[in-house]
Amino acid sequence: MSENTPTSTISADYTQRITEDLAANRKEQDRARAELTRLQDELIQLEEGEQVLVKMQDVLSGSGKPEERKGKDRKEASVPAARRPKSKPASEKKGRAPKSQAVQEVPADGAAASKGSGEPTWRELVTGYLAGQREPRSAAEVAAALTESHPQRKPQVAVVRNTLEQGVANGLLERFKQGRSVYYSPVPVSAAASSHDGAGESAP
Repeated sequence: MSENTPTSTISADYTQRITEDLAANRKEQDRARAELTRLQDELIQLEEGEQVLVKMQDVLSGSGKPEERKGKDRKEASVPAARRPKSKPASEKKGRAPKSQAVQEVPADGAAASKGSGEPTWRELVTGYLAGQREPRSAAEVAAALTESHPQRKPQVAVVRNTLEQGVANGLLERFKQGRSVYYSPVPVSAAASSHDGAGESAP
């Protein structure tokens, strides 16, 4: 009995050590999976941003795809003749098409909406969504939520991020940074009120 005691003790020590190492290994696996998921999400955001920027670059340089130009020509042809303005040279129309398309795809002030449609602006959609959240949200999360609730508006991450940044500049939103990720949340009502009061006092 006494001879088997050391062996049993050593075996128990090894068993405990292996159990601890196994737990640490599994914990490290979970951490690696979480990091991989975060990096995949970040890559998706970067790819989406790249597509938007490339599209904007093509529009501004006037090098849009032929299919897009044909679609615009068909759209112009469908307008009744009575509603068209005075005819202008075809070269002038082609020169103005990229500018109008760029304005339509990327709102300059983040608050554009269809004229006469009664639809909320991007700023109203973004601030309204964040107002109902308990935690800060990233631009990709806001865009995904707006896509579900307003699929007809086709929210893009670049447009949503631009609107969020303008909300920060106007004192409506706060920006939080965690690592490489940026999150946004509404400015507390008390802070926003004090900011407006201070602006009113400083005015001449």
